[in-house]
Amino acid sequence: MPFKPGLRPIRIVLRWQVIATAVLSLLAAFLWGKDGALSAALGGAVNIVAGGVYGWRAAQGEARTAGEALRTMLRAEAIKVLLIIVGLYLVLAYYRDVVHEAFLAAFVITVGVFAAAIAVPDTDNNTPGLPGTSNGK
Repeated sequence: MPFKPGLRPIRIVLRWQVIATAVLSLLAAFLWGKDGALSAALGGAVNIVAGGVYGWRAAQGEARTAGEALRTMLRAEAIKVLLIIVGLYLVLAYYRDVVHEAFLAAFVITVGVFAAAIAVPDTDNNTPGLPGTSNGK
């Protein structure tokens, strides 16, 4: 039986990251103005891009063994980490007016949101026995 991870949890978590980034950008705009808002947006964007690429890469191909599935996930994670490092470098090296507090707060919060992906079920809400569904109470 081939293993192919679903994209539903990644899509949901990316949506959460976009919402968190938007809220943090608005908050940063009130606290630090235009540069604060852009800094928060960039902090969230680093993780949104890396998470999107991670989800895309993890969903490529069909693994026939647990080892192949693990290898695919580890490659996707390595690409995500590389993209995060490159994204952090690019923003901090080239955006001279970055508001570090806003940038790092948005970055850290969106990392936490991505970690919540483990809590998102890879099924629809009508699956029997799942908590929160009519069958799982």
